[in-house]
Amino acid sequence: MKRILPFFSLAVVLAHLFSPLMAQDESAATPVEKAPSGKKQAVAATDFIRIDENEQVARLQTSVTGYQKGDVTVHLIGAVHIADKKYYEILNESFAKYDALLFEMVGGENINKKKAAEQEQQEERGGDLQTNLLRGMVNGMSRFLKLASQVEMIDYSAKNFVHADLTAKQFEKKQDAKGESLLSFAMSAAQQAQNEGVEQPSPAKLFAALLSGNSNMLKLEMMKNLGNGDDQITALAGDNVIIGDRNSKCIKVLRKQVKKGRKRIGIFYGAAHNPDLEARLFKMGYTKGGQEWLTAWDVPKNGKSPGEAEEQGAESPQNREAAPQVK
Repeated sequence: MKRILPFFSLAVVLAHLFSPLMAQDESAATPVEKAPSGKKQAVAATDFIRIDENEQVARLQTSVTGYQKGDVTVHLIGAVHIADKKYYEILNESFAKYDALLFEMVGGENINKKKAAEQEQQEERGGDLQTNLLRGMVNGMSRFLKLASQVEMIDYSAKNFVHADLTAKQFEKKQDAKGESLLSFAMSAAQQAQNEGVEQPSPAKLFAALLSGNSNMLKLEMMKNLGNGDDQITALAGDNVIIGDRNSKCIKVLRKQVKKGRKRIGIFYGAAHNPDLEARLFKMGYTKGGQEWLTAWDVPKNGKSPGEAEEQGAESPQNREAAPQVK
């Protein structure tokens, strides 16, 4: 069973970061205090993904965090790439409120629903080894966990959607130049988690969940890894393609959209990208505003459904979901 833990650490990090990588292949706003004018803002580390739980349910949640500069508002909309269907429905509804919605997807500059379906059929017939391995792992996880896929649920054909990621050729060229791969980066992230003492899933419980076919049991264990995604990835940001170069491209697109007069801008990237994106926004002079939380996984404990738990008073007001508001 000792071999299970590294595999699941790798699988979870991959799913957390890269599910939509290849197109080819409750909200209570939490105000953040602003520094007085003319003084540098004192910034505490921001959580972009968390676990909210009680005796009845456990919820994996991602944030919508606001940043302001003059009359421009930018929201970092954290994402996990396999989640409950309701999570993506709330996101789709909220995206219509933005002047521009910047999204991640390597090779996704021409994506729409029809092309995405055609590309998926092509991918089943071929593709590079690391992409096929990644796709197989994520698809397998989503089926076993009974979760929906971001690529399938998000309406990328919306008129305000703006591609803010590398093209497939750019991504491949940069990775070759740096000797980087998806798998090597994921292994580094798993090692980083181990070095920092981040709580890991129990191999025994993972094995028991696999044998029993109990998807909720597996989700509860995997949350221990996903809920600490910020801690695992932050130290790896910088001179790499997966986080650093892709975030750099995103910021370039953001600057262009601001020059075009867009005032309300959303950045829809995997939650693990957000610590580095936030740092870049601060360097540009943005200050942090409010934060909302959305539930991506709603997992019952002790065999009860989330609805039954809520009826018994399990859900507190600060954990109730609402579509993110653009202010």
